[in-house]
Amino acid sequence: MSQASQRMEHEPQQDGVPLSQIPIGLVIRGLVAMLFAVSLVGALHGYIGLRLLSEPNLGQPWTAIGWTALWLLFFSIPLGFIASRRRPTLLNQVLYWTSMLWLGTFGLLLPSVLVADLVVGLWNLLGSAPEALALARGKAVAILAVVLPALAFAFLTARGRARIERLKIPVKKLGSGLHGVRVVQISDIHIGPTLDRHFLRRVVEQVNALQPDIIAVTGDLVDGSVRTLREEVKPLSELRAPLGVYYVTGNHEYYHGGAAWAAEVSGLGLTVLHNEHRVVERSEARLVVAGVTDHEGGRMDPAHACRPDLALAGAPEGVPRVLLAHQPRTAFLAKNLGVDLQLSGHTHGGQLFPFMFFVKLQQPVIRGLAHIAGVRVYTSRGTGYWGPPLRLGPAPEITELTLVAE
Repeated sequence: MSQASQRMEHEPQQDGVPLSQIPIGLVIRGLVAMLFAVSLVGALHGYIGLRLLSEPNLGQPWTAIGWTALWLLFFSIPLGFIASRRRPTLLNQVLYWTSMLWLGTFGLLLPSVLVADLVVGLWNLLGSAPEALALARGKAVAILAVVLPALAFAFLTARGRARIERLKIPVKKLGSGLHGVRVVQISDIHIGPTLDRHFLRRVVEQVNALQPDIIAVTGDLVDGSVRTLREEVKPLSELRAPLGVYYVTGNHEYYHGGAAWAAEVSGLGLTVLHNEHRVVERSEARLVVAGVTDHEGGRMDPAHACRPDLALAGAPEGVPRVLLAHQPRTAFLAKNLGVDLQLSGHTHGGQLFPFMFFVKLQQPVIRGLAHIAGVRVYTSRGTGYWGPPLRLGPAPEITELTLVAE
């Protein structure tokens, strides 16, 4: 394997991002957005309580108990996020698990209540709806009958083994020596408060069992600091591929010290592609493997601005190019750079129905193979999950891409 002439040194290790180093404008926007989000979510909790607790007229003390539990669960959401940033004590773990399980439950209850209200509204228009109290109670029972099994299924899916997705990708100018080269991609593992070394070791075992030629880890590896998660990510060092194991940062690394995580992952034996590339070779055939920092990395650390042009500077002409970039929209920055295939993640495939439909507001693609700005992009559904330990719809995946000569 030969190395590209363009390299960048990693910054000194740091653990997390001090608040004083974050631009004040970014802090203010974040606080305003957080206040708006908390207010909106609180109002929606009130709406759910009205439909599931007050209208069915459960009687006392059950209605009061229900409302008390609902507001306690609402306040658990911000408390859980605070707990996730603190030392992982038993209390903080309980708080985080409670908040994330409730956040996922809330995410399923809300659209279910909205749909039920729509159905009842149409029923009333037809003039055939039953008596109001019976209808309210029947609606509440129907919502719970849908949501509770969905929660169980989503939990088991999120915590279960990742599915192996196999694709064959034709690549122009791919030499015969690399025809059939297998690239295995994992992405968005999110080791942190609810996913630990045991989950990661299972992923590593699944990847190694595929006997890949190249392994690509496309960001959002962690949700926590190096100090907190150093032991949890050690199974990464067991990844094996003869043509290299490559890693690029995702946006979540920058919430906990992007430079520190790049240094830590490098110490585990992975090749960190910080806006740079490598040239792999087999039987006189060559392939450029390039990687960029996260699309938003420069907002948290100017030295980590996403630069596909820099990553491919000096790459040999006429040699196929694979770009590792956490977010699919990085393809807009990579157009006209001769990229044959971009591997991305970030979207989780939407993770929890029906929220995948909102991903399109930020990303040009949710999952799978697509063309973006003239660049062919494969977007993984992700191997772990973020936040609620639930996956309803898009299952976790490990992707095996076989590159063949076009």
